[in-house]
Parts: sequence; C-alpha cells; structure tokens
Amino acid sequence: MKSKSIGIALGIVCFVLATSLTLQIRTMTMEDSVVKQNFANQELKDNLLQWKEKYDKAVKQLEISSKQLDTIRENATTNASDSEEKTKQLKQNNVLLGLTNVKGNGIVIEMADAKTSSQYADASSLLIHDGNLREIINELANAGAEAIEINGQRIVNSTYIMCAGNVILVNGEKIGSPCVIKAIGQQEMLYGAVERAGGILQLLRLNNLSISVRKENNIQINKYNGALTRKYMKDAE
Repeated sequence: MKSKSIGIALGIVCFVLATSLTLQIRTMTMEDSVVKQNFANQELKDNLLQWKEKYDKAVKQLEISSKQLDTIRENATTNASDSEEKTKQLKQNNVLLGLTNVKGNGIVIEMADAKTSSQYADASSLLIHDGNLREIINELANAGAEAIEINGQRIVNSTYIMCAGNVILVNGEKIGSPCVIKAIGQQEMLYGAVERAGGILQLLRLNNLSISVRKENNIQINKYNGALTRKYMKDAE
C-alpha cells in the first residue's frame, strides 16, 4: 500500500514536471517567434523607410524636371513666336525694299518714240529721254505707287536713270523705245496723277510720242536683282 502511494506521488510529480517543461518549451518557442517577428518587422520597417526616402527624392527630382521642361517649352514657344515675327518683318521689309516679286492692281504706261514729226520740230523732242522717265516715276511715287518697274527693271531707292549716248540706263541696264512702265497702287490715284491736265504725259503727246495708259489688275512686277549698298549711311547707336 505504501509503495502504491509512492508510485502515485512519483507519477504526479512526473506529470507536473512534464507539464511545466512543456509550458516552458512553448513559452520559449513563442518568445523566440515573437523576437524573430520583431526582427522581421524591424527589417521590413527599415526597408520601407529606405524606399520612402527614395520615393520622396524621386518626386522632388520629378518636380524639378517638370519645371525645367515647362521653362524649355515656354522658351521654345517664345523663340518660335519671335522667329515667326522676325521672319514676317523681314518679308515685309524685303517687299518695301523691292527684293521680292510682287503683284497687285495698278496701271500700265506704254511709251514709244514719235514716228512722224513736222519739219519745224526738234529731233530730240521726238524721243523718250531719261528725264521724261524720272518725271513719270516721281509722279507715280507722289501718287502712292508701292512698286514701279520700267522694262523689267525694278525701281528702288538706289535706282538711277541716266542717258548714255543713244540709250537710257536703268539700274545700269540699257533700255530703249518702246518703254513699258508698270505701277502698283490705288488705280484712280495713279491714273489721275499721270493723266492730269498739264502733266508730263500730256506734254509728251504734243511731240507726237505714242503713249497709252490703262488700268490693270494683278500686275506682276519683278524683284530688284542688283545689290543694295550704302557708303555714307550707318546704323545709329
């Protein structure tokens, strides 16, 4: 009976020890798992912080790049606009200088030396002279002509019309009778200027020169082919 009690007591002690050992092992396992989990969480947190830092830097760099791109686009737009405006101004200046072919409404004057004359007439009065052409050009310019041409020679600021023996030089090129003068501008103004009473054309007709004036649309006038030079004029500072 005594030995049976001892066995029971030992069994209970063993059970208690086994239970305690099991609980201790489980506790240690859980603590180890918690430690490992904490380490894993900390590593994940560190990685997350690192990626967030990289992301923030990338966002800032993107903002800087976007501003730079906007500046480049703005400058490109401004430069394109300026370039377009300068090109437009250059074309307009070339038109005014006579450096481009132009067309428009205006008048055409056709002149030729006289074929017949009276015995009392001065032979030189039967011919077209450089002075006659200059007077006609001045009349047209004063009437607002925007482009003038004589026998294919564009009249510009540097144009000279002069007599050289039996021929007339316009821009250094020889021209003779018949002369065809084209002028682009307000038709009524141009026509009235050259056909006015007492005007140059009326005087020339008295010498039997053949002269006709007509209004015409879409007159074609060629550009000036010479070189525009300046000897005395300089840019003002």
